[in-house]
Amino acid sequence: MRGNRHRDTRPELALRSELRALGLGYRVDMRPMPDLRRRADVVFIRPKVAVFCDGCYWHGCPDHYRPARENRDFWRSKIETNRARDRDTDMRLRDAGWTVIRVWEHENPSLAAAHIAKLVADRRRRSTPNVRLGRTTD
Repeated sequence: MRGNRHRDTRPELALRSELRALGLGYRVDMRPMPDLRRRADVVFIRPKVAVFCDGCYWHGCPDHYRPARENRDFWRSKIETNRARDRDTDMRLRDAGWTVIRVWEHENPSLAAAHIAKLVADRRRRSTPNVRLGRTTD
């Protein structure tokens, strides 16, 4: 398993390329919250949006996951643990006010990037107060 990358995978690079083409700035492979020992693949800090690019095998995609032929119990347990950790991560981030987006590796990166860009723009609009002549108006 050492040969499996935890960052800069092909689907992640494709998504980041599309996000960059849309003019979005982001952080890569970082903890959205310092006390949470889990790293998001793409993070938009101010609008509080965390994006995870999930591999179909490692995260148990309902469309593409195929159980291992060898050592079935080990791999079933491994995938179930990954999925439980994903649910826990989502819950913790949402409870802290973050928007969590999970993108499967088989998804179209252009469509995913457009969806992410819309959510980031919406979050930025909501968190930015209206300002006129140096005064805040809510």
